[in-house]
Amino acid sequence: MAIVPITGSQIAAARALTEISQAQLAVRAGVDLSTLVELEGRHNLANEPSADLAKIREALESLGAVFVPERRGAGVGVRLKFGRSQARAIDRWEDEGGAPADDEVP
Repeated sequence: MAIVPITGSQIAAARALTEISQAQLAVRAGVDLSTLVELEGRHNLANEPSADLAKIREALESLGAVFVPERRGAGVGVRLKFGRSQARAIDRWEDEGGAPADDEVP
């Protein structure tokens, strides 16, 4: 399944929804702050092959952001997968208990 391109505005909106600053997101995603600022300032990122863009998207999705593609002329958007308190709890849970082990589920 192909990843739907996102816009700089969607990145900024996702940051607002997940209540994370540019500096915090840059650290979490492992990208330079200047790179994040530059990507947020551009509307069209469709042809951006950047690994940094993928890291930013992954970090925002891990915080509960869902990037909504354009459908039937309705435009692109961002929403939360779950509420802020749930996102914070999941973030805390992911850092508990040490290194994860392989699942033994077939």
